[in-house]
Amino acid sequence: MKSSRPRPARGGRRGSQYARLAFLLLLVACGSRTGLFGADDDFIVLPDGGIVPRDGGRDVGIDRPDDDPPDAPLPPIDAQPRDANRTDCPDASATLVYVVTSENQLYSFYPVDGAFKFISNIACPAPPGDTPFSMAVDRKGVAYVQFTDHRLYRVSTATGACVSAPFTPDQQGFGAFGMGYATNDVGPTETLFVAGSNDQPGNNTPSPGLARIDGTFQLSKVGPFVPDIKRAELTGTGDGRLFAFYTKGTSNGPPSFIGEIDTNTAHVVAETPFPTVDQGNGWAFAFWGGDFYMFTAPNGGSDVTRWRPSDNSVSVVANLPTRIVGAGVSTCAPGQ
Repeated sequence: MKSSRPRPARGGRRGSQYARLAFLLLLVACGSRTGLFGADDDFIVLPDGGIVPRDGGRDVGIDRPDDDPPDAPLPPIDAQPRDANRTDCPDASATLVYVVTSENQLYSFYPVDGAFKFISNIACPAPPGDTPFSMAVDRKGVAYVQFTDHRLYRVSTATGACVSAPFTPDQQGFGAFGMGYATNDVGPTETLFVAGSNDQPGNNTPSPGLARIDGTFQLSKVGPFVPDIKRAELTGTGDGRLFAFYTKGTSNGPPSFIGEIDTNTAHVVAETPFPTVDQGNGWAFAFWGGDFYMFTAPNGGSDVTRWRPSDNSVSVVANLPTRIVGAGVSTCAPGQ
C-alpha cells in the first residue's frame, strides 16, 4: 500500500531555509536572556540551506587542560594558625589529646610535657575479639571510636563509658576508616571526616577516598584522594583545615607523609614527607599547639614523633609501651 503523505507546497525548500534563518535570528535576539547564544555568537548558512553556529573554539570544562599536570610536585604544608571562632570553647590550655590502644585502653596525652595519663579501660558492646581501629574527638570532648567490626561507638573521655552510635557500617564502600573533625570554615560548627582504609598492606587497592559523616550518622562521599593515599589517619583544625597522615606504598614502612586535604574535593593540596617515620603496626595522628604528633608502633609499643612546622624539627618526644591505634583532639585545642 502506498503512502498518502501530502506533496509539499511549491517553494517549500526555500521557505524552510527562510524559516530556519528567522528562527535562528529570534534565538540570537533572545540569547542575552536565555543563555542559549550570546550576543557575540555568529552562524553559518550552508550551501544546502542548513544553518549551524560558528565554532567558538575549545569547549570550557571538557577539553581544557588542568592548571597543573597530575605529577606536579606539591608545595610544603603551611600550618600557621589562623583566626578561628572559639566562642563556645572551654579553656584551651585544659584541652588534651586522647588516644586509644589495641588493648581497649583510653589515655590522655599532654603535649607540653609529653605525659600520658591512663583514664580507663573501655568496654564497648562490640563483638568478642573486635578491637579499636581509629578515633576522633568532637568539639565538646566526646570521642567516637571505630572498632574492627566497622561499627562506631561513643566514648566519654572523662570516664571511658561507651555506647553504640546509630551508625550503619560499610556505607558507600567505606569499611574501616581513619577519622578526624574539622570546623566548617572557622567554626563553631564542625564535620566528622573519614578516610577510607579498607585496603590491606601488601596490595595496591586504591583507597575509597574521603567522606563526611553528618549529625544523623549518614555517610556521604566527597571523592577519591588525588593523588591516591594509603591508610590515612586524619586530624582537623578550628580554622577549617584537614590534614592526613599516610603512606603511598603497599606497606606501612617509611617514608610517611603529612598532607593537607581539600575538604570539598579530596585533593591533596600540600605535602611534607618524613623519610624516617615508620608507621609500623599501628598509627594515629593529632594537631595541637601548632605542632603535629604522629603516633606509630614500629617495634611493639608506640613512639610519639612531633613535627614542629615553625622550625621544621622532627623529634621523638614520648613513648607508650602499648600500641596506639587511634587519637583525637578537639578543634578547640590551642594553636588550632
